[in-house]
Amino acid sequence: MKNRIITISREFGSGGRTVGKRTAEQLGIPCYDRELIQKIAGKSGFAEGYIKSLDETAPGGFLASAFSNRTFGQTNEDYLWNIQRKVILELAEQGPCVIVGRCADFILRDQADCLTVFIHADLAFRAQRIVQVYGEREDSPEQRIRDKDKRRAAYHRFYTDMKWGYAKNDQISLDSGLLGIDACVEVLKMLY
Repeated sequence: MKNRIITISREFGSGGRTVGKRTAEQLGIPCYDRELIQKIAGKSGFAEGYIKSLDETAPGGFLASAFSNRTFGQTNEDYLWNIQRKVILELAEQGPCVIVGRCADFILRDQADCLTVFIHADLAFRAQRIVQVYGEREDSPEQRIRDKDKRRAAYHRFYTDMKWGYAKNDQISLDSGLLGIDACVEVLKMLY
């Protein structure tokens, strides 16, 4: 596979999706984020709402390892993971693109010419951003951020056996709060 792919993992509220979309627009290549849910729904037969409800959440939560229903076969989450993997591999085959989240960095690690990126920022920046950009309530955005990041980390660990956000797992880590969204986009364009 010769196509250049940018994969973006991100902390909730850091602007990783925005960085990915703007980078793709300026490079003239597609960006896949929520579009992956539509493609997974089309291949799996599951409703988009159901897939979104499981979005980047580790199967079974806390009790998954102790009381796994894998004894009885593949779970819906495992089935969707396999379809997600196939969709991401197909998109990478089709041409250069940006893929946000969904363990694309891990899935494409040996399959494509990837620039793996992690976007992060301090909690105050992210809390302010989710209130302003997403219309989140102002009373406890920090808790929503912690919960969402915890789910993303558990999902990543469950399917990749790698620590989410660990600097050695990505080629570059950018602090969007310090650098700004536009500067992050410029760095990725330069490295592409």
